[in-house]
Amino acid sequence: MTPTLGWLGIVRLGLVQTALGAIVVITTSTMNRVMVVELALPAMLPGALVALHYAVQMSRPHWGYGSDMGGRRSPWIIGGIAVLGLGGIGAAIAILLMETHLWLGTALAVLSFTFIGIGVGASGTSLLALLATRVDPSRRAPAATIVWVMMIAGFIVTAGTTGAYLDPFTPMRLLTITAIVAALALLITILAVAGIEGAPQRAPQRAELDEPKPSFREALAEVWDEPKARRFSIFVFCSMLAYSAQDSILEPYAGAVFGFSPGESTKLAGVQHGGVLVGMVLVALAGAGIGGFRFGSLRIWTVGGCIASGLALFGLTIAGMVGPSWPLKANVFCLGVSNGAFAVAAIGSMMSLAGEGRSKREGLRMGLWGAAQAIAFGLGGFLGTVGVDLGRALGANTPTAYMTVFALEGLVFFVSAVLAVQIGLDAVRERETRLAVAGQGYLAGVGGP
Repeated sequence: MTPTLGWLGIVRLGLVQTALGAIVVITTSTMNRVMVVELALPAMLPGALVALHYAVQMSRPHWGYGSDMGGRRSPWIIGGIAVLGLGGIGAAIAILLMETHLWLGTALAVLSFTFIGIGVGASGTSLLALLATRVDPSRRAPAATIVWVMMIAGFIVTAGTTGAYLDPFTPMRLLTITAIVAALALLITILAVAGIEGAPQRAPQRAELDEPKPSFREALAEVWDEPKARRFSIFVFCSMLAYSAQDSILEPYAGAVFGFSPGESTKLAGVQHGGVLVGMVLVALAGAGIGGFRFGSLRIWTVGGCIASGLALFGLTIAGMVGPSWPLKANVFCLGVSNGAFAVAAIGSMMSLAGEGRSKREGLRMGLWGAAQAIAFGLGGFLGTVGVDLGRALGANTPTAYMTVFALEGLVFFVSAVLAVQIGLDAVRERETRLAVAGQGYLAGVGGP
């Protein structure tokens, strides 16, 4: 039997997420600003590059399939971080080239962000698959919180440290800092996963060696034919679409409708992120148990987080009608708490569901759900802004345009809650069927009717 990870092992894998987040925040945040402000390039260029890195993550099922067939996750995690680091360094070189050779720099940036998407997909998918197979069910909620909080820590520490050393800005200084961060991230990853999978539990039997391995298409078709895996993929897409669509319009909404200054709207975003952390920790404490008592299952927190997120978005819709007297900061904090609770519970549910169904498909399932998440994130921010612009084009005033988008996001969260309930009901029916079959087998064995 495969041994489960202790808290130290979970924290070690969390360090991989910290390393991943450190590179991602430089490429998607710092370099974004440099292209728009210092190089005076159209904002759509970095926007398209970030969208590209999400689109490339549609390949996540391939990386999960590869780690399933190989039997070990560590090489895929290390390899993914290495490719991610190369992509980050390449993007920094691209910015250096853009000053004098715009088209050459842009071409290199496209290649580099493709590498970034591959690296995030390969390392992130394999990391989640390893957590899914090695974390005890009672620890999945706190494990999800630990790993994601450590990724956010990577964002925060890298952003602060990079900011301190980046001034006075030069593209060469950005390249140097990016190379150092990429090297440290790879070193941390190698140390974090060293020996964590242990030696193989047993040598493969002759029949297993001779058994033909399914092709990627066959394996993916098998997973997609599993009702729970398919429905959970749809749930992940819908919920993450609603989750991400708010990010690009919340601060503009505060400025356009409530008159917040740039500094005030940035602080409002900080209030939301603070709420996300509170929600994550809340689910972790509830899952780990306080005083020996656990509060709610992952399924309940997932459904409740979706419903609460939808209600908070409806609150933002009402805020546009009420005006400045509405407690906007409290509303945004509640939205953050709801989002954090839902996100961690959903990730914990991924870990639980990854091992259900045909064996040796955990990485492929994680890859499928990761691809659904990446597509949703890529579309969400874009559709949120398009919705506001479309509302204005159709004659709605600015507050109404924003309110309509928030209301639609809230409805999508409610649809996600219904999908999560349906997945839970399917699990209950499946368990009842298994018990009934086992009971019949027992009666037959003892000579019952």
